[in-house]
Amino acid sequence: MLPFRASVAFVLLAAITASPAIAANVHHPAAASAQAKHHAHKKAAPRKRGQQAIASARVTEIQQALIREHYLDGEADGRWDERTKAAMMKYQSDQGWQTKLMPDSRAIKKLGLGPDYSNAINAKTATFAVPKASGTTPPEQAEGFAEAAGVKQ
Repeated sequence: MLPFRASVAFVLLAAITASPAIAANVHHPAAASAQAKHHAHKKAAPRKRGQQAIASARVTEIQQALIREHYLDGEADGRWDERTKAAMMKYQSDQGWQTKLMPDSRAIKKLGLGPDYSNAINAKTATFAVPKASGTTPPEQAEGFAEAAGVKQ
């Protein structure tokens, strides 16, 4: 009986170890065609992020500033054309800044076109109203407090 059990155990062990190897060699045509379709499909172009163009009104402001600083001749027309790019590159180069990316934020600020912080609160220059003395509550307000507190005056 022992040799029979040993032979059955051996057959079962052989079957268990051989099944993954046999399954790996099986060809699945449905999976292969789905894979082929996946590779044939072209990926969509990556979505561009950030600002893609300068608004015409902003270009006009930049051109007017470059004209004022004598880096651009002619009239401001609102087109970011080669003459405007060249003027901005020259301006940035003269300041010692990069000229490959257009326009540089430092150049925009130096041209007077940066953000306007004139109304921002600055602790050094801000003016605040002098607070009232602590004992100067208006009479009508004091009466209201007294009434609410149940105090007779």
